[in-house]
Amino acid sequence: MLRRMPGMTRLFTLTRMPSHKTLHFLRRGQPVSLSNVPPTRTLLEVLREDLGCTGTKEGCGEGDCGACTVVLGEADASGGLSLRAINSCIRLAHSVEGMAVWTSEDIAADPLVRAVARHEGSPPGLHPVQEALVQCHGSQCGFCTPGFVMSLFALYECQTRQGKAVSRELAQRELSGNLCRCTGYRPILDAAQQMHALPAMHVDRQAVLGKLGEMAQARRESAEDSASYLAPGTLAELLVARAAHPQAQLVAGCTDVGLWITKMHMDFERVLDVSRTAELRAVNRQGDTLVIGAAVPLEDAFQALAQTWPQLSTFASRFAGLPVRNSGTLGGNVANGSPIGDSMPLLIALGARIVLASQRGERELPVEDFYTGYRKNVLSPDEVLAFIRIPLPAGKADAQGQPLLRAYKISKRYDDDISAVCLAISLSLDQGRVAHVSIGAGGVAATPVRARLTEELLIGQPWDAATVKRALRTLKDEFQPISDMRASADYRQQVLGNLLQRFWLESQGEQHINLESFGLEAIA
Repeated sequence: MLRRMPGMTRLFTLTRMPSHKTLHFLRRGQPVSLSNVPPTRTLLEVLREDLGCTGTKEGCGEGDCGACTVVLGEADASGGLSLRAINSCIRLAHSVEGMAVWTSEDIAADPLVRAVARHEGSPPGLHPVQEALVQCHGSQCGFCTPGFVMSLFALYECQTRQGKAVSRELAQRELSGNLCRCTGYRPILDAAQQMHALPAMHVDRQAVLGKLGEMAQARRESAEDSASYLAPGTLAELLVARAAHPQAQLVAGCTDVGLWITKMHMDFERVLDVSRTAELRAVNRQGDTLVIGAAVPLEDAFQALAQTWPQLSTFASRFAGLPVRNSGTLGGNVANGSPIGDSMPLLIALGARIVLASQRGERELPVEDFYTGYRKNVLSPDEVLAFIRIPLPAGKADAQGQPLLRAYKISKRYDDDISAVCLAISLSLDQGRVAHVSIGAGGVAATPVRARLTEELLIGQPWDAATVKRALRTLKDEFQPISDMRASADYRQQVLGNLLQRFWLESQGEQHINLESFGLEAIA
């Protein structure tokens, strides 16, 4: 006979997990409410397991293949509707609170995705994106197809809505985050170019915004609160929450933390999401400084950088696939501190500084001084990384004495891959001598680093082949990289020198010495 030990009931009461926050989002024009959703449950799990939406697939569980791609809609700062394709496998479900969610099963069934005009012979039950894929035989085994559909849906809404055709180059860039294991890219690219010619269907953006507004009002009136998933709307609220819950896991776009959950099976009792903090979602120019909030998506942050430095456009597009750039944030990439993160070498070369904020105040420091070791930094338990401040060049970008800026990414795969080596260089000359140089490197040390010894060698020296040869040797010897699955230590050191040599050649007007010089037509 079982006997209850004294205190057993009390022990159970103390260890029972509290209920979790209810999740609300818009799907097919109707609000969806799911109660007691754990803070680390992914959007893909909610779609497939809770809603039975199995059209969205899990291919890799790490945001690499794009089979899980869905499109999110939310009101932007200008009052319009922003649509973004993202990876649902690593996106936390609660991060889409109050947004609209579309999957491949929704775009033809959503009453808020409406035909522009009736056309005889229009195929029933298919969106133009889907019909184009059918007509062009763009689905092979079919597993990746839902993800391609959703990336194309986001592209369709952006281009076709404005009456613009889709070029093959644009389609290739927009689909960089979707992999086809059957190697059937040609018919998929054909479909991307054909979809605009079919009878049009578009999201009724005003109707969606109206529905989202109704949902937001209902949530405000319900005044539901939960300590398991916090998403403060203002910086002041964020700092209060950070001070009250210093052990909470900070997240933004979840492109790193999502991997900890799906691959390392980590769980967090409490999550603090900075992606809803209004001040951290803005890009501003303050005098001679570009200020990017830590919660600004990578895609938006790199677009802001490319407006000042157009030569960064290709580097920005190679950071990751578009769904990752749409979710991941610049502040999250910097705070994560991976030695192979691509944004930090560039920010180091640009002389960027980061602002750490807490209820005690703010402090500012150079990006390279933020790191103390492998994925370790100076952030205090009550602080958050709030802003990245980047000095803007004075005068015209092509004026005499303005810095020559280049950023190089070396990876096994050209698109949607992690760097083996990343090198960014900013250099300006005065009467043929190096007046300023800043070099950031990734993949060659335990942290993103600044090549200080190489900079010291270059300052004041004539910018000629002899100087570059000496600097090349110094740069190769300045770091002691490791060998891993992406590259050997010897390869990384050799590549560092080669990239400096490429920089020298480009500064002398050499062209067609890298893959950026080639288009689809050139290699057809």
